[in-house]
Amino acid sequence: MLLVSLIRRFRTAFTILELDRFHDQDITFAFTPHRNDFYILLLVKEGGGKHWVDTMQYSLKPDTFYFSVPQQVLIKEETLPLIGTLLRFTDEFLAFEEGNLLKNLLVIQNPNNGHELTLSAENVSFIEDIFAKMLEEYNQRHDSRNEMLLAYLRVLLIYVSRLYTTQLVNDIPNSDRLLLKNFLNLINEKYSQLHDVAAYADLLCISAGHLSKIVKHQSGKTGIKHIHERLTLEAKRLLLHTEKSIKEIAYELGFEDAPYFNRFFKKLAGQPPAAYRKMTREMYHG
Repeated sequence: MLLVSLIRRFRTAFTILELDRFHDQDITFAFTPHRNDFYILLLVKEGGGKHWVDTMQYSLKPDTFYFSVPQQVLIKEETLPLIGTLLRFTDEFLAFEEGNLLKNLLVIQNPNNGHELTLSAENVSFIEDIFAKMLEEYNQRHDSRNEMLLAYLRVLLIYVSRLYTTQLVNDIPNSDRLLLKNFLNLINEKYSQLHDVAAYADLLCISAGHLSKIVKHQSGKTGIKHIHERLTLEAKRLLLHTEKSIKEIAYELGFEDAPYFNRFFKKLAGQPPAAYRKMTREMYHG
């Protein structure tokens, strides 16, 4: 596991792991909409600012933990001096972990499309301690440095995933939770191709009725609602952050024609796509 050489190799694109204290700088967000190919963990100690993640606006607050996963749309709206710790890493670094334990954690999967976790004083102390140990290890050339960094990252991600469970999802049984997670992962991969529960049930090798029952019981939402919400989220992203026409967006999301997409979006979002684009852009620029 030659982390140092891999960092050099990916320096022109994205490092597989980058960790730093920051002061009066912002290297996480840009003023133009963009998607990252890496994960971001950010502990803000002082300062603030405003930014958007997908279609949600956030105000950075002290003693708060922020995270983003690849492909979320990020854009900076307002910058204030910040002091804290930033960790960025890619799937290549997670691949060092045997058994894909880290890839399956909630803060990495992010099924609820979250971004912000409120921290108690105890939470802040724990996370700061882990970051301090990682920074010391990261800046030294000790033997087995990668193994130590991965061990610290494992502890941090498990700890933060517990906060994710408490604040963003309900604690549900592991067996059915796995099915729900697999269903949501498939939606995330194939939302533009498959629009009905039966198609996902076929991929999971179970009946549509059984899948619907488990999904509704574990999440409180029907399977089709999860599918429609993911389609609506991506439609909102494209409407807000791109100049693609309504017709282009409709085809990109797998709809047969633009009028059908218009009816679908209006039913889910409460207004036609063009009206949503106009409203959100006026809200953002205002």
